[in-house]
Amino acid sequence: MRLSQAEGGRPAGALTAAVRRDIIAGELTPGTRVTEAFLAQRYGVSRVPVREALRALEAEGFIESTPHIGSKVGHVPFDEADDLFAVREALEIATARRAAERARGLFDQPEPNQAWFEIRRELAQILDEGDEWVARDDLEPLVALNDRFHILVAELSGSKTLATLLRQLSHKIEWLYALDTFSRGKRLWPDHRRILAAIDAGDCDRAAELMGWHVRESRIGYALRSAPPDKVKELRTLPPVPGAGRPPG
Repeated sequence: MRLSQAEGGRPAGALTAAVRRDIIAGELTPGTRVTEAFLAQRYGVSRVPVREALRALEAEGFIESTPHIGSKVGHVPFDEADDLFAVREALEIATARRAAERARGLFDQPEPNQAWFEIRRELAQILDEGDEWVARDDLEPLVALNDRFHILVAELSGSKTLATLLRQLSHKIEWLYALDTFSRGKRLWPDHRRILAAIDAGDCDRAAELMGWHVRESRIGYALRSAPPDKVKELRTLPPVPGAGRPPG
């Protein structure tokens, strides 16, 4: 699997992106041993960029290295994953609320905001494409589409800080979501249209509530595989948005 010309950039950067992509896609599963020789042969590169790529991926948490033993594809312990989901909940609730506030403000502007509408059009295209994959029962493409949807909602909010923070988490979030795609991805995909409809309507509370439960469902899915039942029960009963009650239909 040699790096294509489309990877572009520095060899180590292109290799880092390629290995990360294969880990997220499940082609390199947690626990897989990754030696310099293995990666050099798999991606058709020398060992020099491999060393740099391994260091970068270790810093991101995708690779675990042990002195005198070697490197392997990492796994995300439940406590760390739950912390990540908790941070994601807070971020995405804020982005949905801010996006709805911004949409409501557009109603009073004399001229349309072209940048906002360009993002909105791309979101519509993502939803249409995702619906097509769901109809075909091919859920693998939903991983990247889901990640792009959430990044664009952050951009729709107009907050550079929130968008930057979400981008910094995006690779790990995409990895966690990929692990849950085939059990919950098809059921949760329609949430995106409801979230976007609330944003379009300028309904800040509804957008925040819908986004909060949407992220919470992914968090619950991850917890079901590795957390004690009491933790799962807590996640199901304690709303992500205070006073929101049960998941909205």
